[in-house]
Amino acid sequence: MSVFSAVSGLELSMSKEQHLYAVVPITCFILVCLFALQHYGTHRVGFLFAPVVLTWLLCISMLGLYNIIQWNRHIYQALSPYYMFKFLKKTRISGWMSLGGTLLCITGSEAMFADLGHFSYAAIQTAFTFLVYPALILAYMGQAAYLSHHHKNDHRISFYISVPEIVRWPVLILAILASVVGSQAIISGTFSIINQSQSLGCFPRVKVIHTSDKRHGQIYIPEINWILMILCVAVTIGFRDTKHIGNASGLAVMTVMLVTTFLTSLVIILCWHKSPVIALCFLLFFGSLELLYFSASLTKFNEGAWLPILLALILMTIMLVWHYATIKKYEFDLHNKVSLEWLLALGSSLGIARVPGIGLVFTDLTSGIPANFSRFVTNFPAFHRILVFVCVKSVPVAYVPAAERYLVGRVGPAAHRSYRCIVRYGYRDVHQDVDSFESELVNKLADFIRYDWYRSEGTSITIEPETDTLNSDESSSHRLTVIGTIGFSGHPAYEIEECVQPASVSFSVDFPTVESVTDVIEMEPMGVNVSEKRVRFAIDVELENDTVGLQVQEELKDLYDAQQAGTAFILGHSHAKAKQGSSLLKRFAINYAYNFLRRNCRGADVALKVPPVSLLEVGMVYVV
Repeated sequence: MSVFSAVSGLELSMSKEQHLYAVVPITCFILVCLFALQHYGTHRVGFLFAPVVLTWLLCISMLGLYNIIQWNRHIYQALSPYYMFKFLKKTRISGWMSLGGTLLCITGSEAMFADLGHFSYAAIQTAFTFLVYPALILAYMGQAAYLSHHHKNDHRISFYISVPEIVRWPVLILAILASVVGSQAIISGTFSIINQSQSLGCFPRVKVIHTSDKRHGQIYIPEINWILMILCVAVTIGFRDTKHIGNASGLAVMTVMLVTTFLTSLVIILCWHKSPVIALCFLLFFGSLELLYFSASLTKFNEGAWLPILLALILMTIMLVWHYATIKKYEFDLHNKVSLEWLLALGSSLGIARVPGIGLVFTDLTSGIPANFSRFVTNFPAFHRILVFVCVKSVPVAYVPAAERYLVGRVGPAAHRSYRCIVRYGYRDVHQDVDSFESELVNKLADFIRYDWYRSEGTSITIEPETDTLNSDESSSHRLTVIGTIGFSGHPAYEIEECVQPASVSFSVDFPTVESVTDVIEMEPMGVNVSEKRVRFAIDVELENDTVGLQVQEELKDLYDAQQAGTAFILGHSHAKAKQGSSLLKRFAINYAYNFLRRNCRGADVALKVPPVSLLEVGMVYVV
């Protein structure tokens, strides 16, 4: 929309036929070049964005002031809402239908800040209040002042006809540059939204390339980039004028504003903890105005406004199918997981051998043994000397601090050398490559081993209760420790926070070997109500037990020897199938739509950057 409208200024210097055959190819050429340059990253040309936008805003402000002074100095009175009511009262239905076109006056300016990850709230508020809004007001007042003396305007774009002829070509070039900057922001914002949706499990996995080592959030997604380019070129060639594209753009923006208003009313109640009356007043005031514009935009449904509805339905269907199947697969894993006792008892019956190395079993479960590993063991009775069940979780926060990323715990007794590790990423965190992840995971396991042995054997703990007593019935296999930034020098201390579902515990521990650790106990619901509990631990440590030191050294030696022997990544290769008796819609969604998306998106091994030589895939059929 922005590029096409900017290029449409050429209509002033050519006939209607020439304009039709020139504007569309030029627009398509600019769009193709814009998308072709995306893989270089916006940081390489980002230094041009602010000067271009600033120059454009100052340009339209000056043009607006010129037209106000030249044609109608009393146009400022049009800012009064009185004339809006007078206009609607006089024109009635035709005036209401014209609101769909009037809506385009307030669209486009948000494109400069579409990628909100690169701007703070204060920067956006300041720029809009003191620069963008005054510039737009002056620009539209200037056009209104010009039209008040030139009623018979045969040109479609009143902006260019109101520009003095001496500066028309420089303004045209500047408008095209500004439209490219706005389009770049929309493209970057789309990449960011797709990446966050993918992290939250609401979109199929796609390739995400980080184009800048210095600026966080500068990403490029090839598949989305080329799909966007094809769609933009198709819309330009299909509609061939700003009217239909404007109708589509207006309905899309108005729908976003309306949905945002509804969601903001929920935020007022759930996040800001304000009265529902305040949320209702907010919803009625802004929602009624937006519904007025939204209903007017719907009248243009057959004139191009159908396009955003169609695209939204396609995207929503893809996201719903992917999210639904992902949830069903997780429920299947949850119901078919096996217990720790089964794994421990299986060794004697099958003659399971422990081979050198580290086995990383990736699973979505935070407790229990996943079904794909039980299938692997029963068909191939051997696994690695060090076994780690790894669960990579994307949590609904933007960033997870490095000190809170790794939760580590034991699976079974220490002699079994099995561990569980939950790695938490925010939806805007950058995932590590496999080499740094493997080495950091081993370091976190080593820190946990030291902490766990000294906690269980080498410390005397006194508890100072602050509230009611806790139910101490807990399983060691459900105990997870948040391993933070740890250093082994001087006399550092543990800082530990424990929580038991549904209760929570927090305490601090002084310990002479580790600086900072946060301990989280994750337990299965036991059907009893446990009151919230906060406990402070004061520890006086005397390292007099040589047995503990030998046990720690032995376990650490096994860990480092296994690291030298190599690491294997055990992943599930899944195929989903709807169970018998499912509805036709569910069978289509699971058997066809989801499996098609799964086969054509990036696999878990590629997303986790697992080297093929270290990959072990276990086939699983999920009946959901």
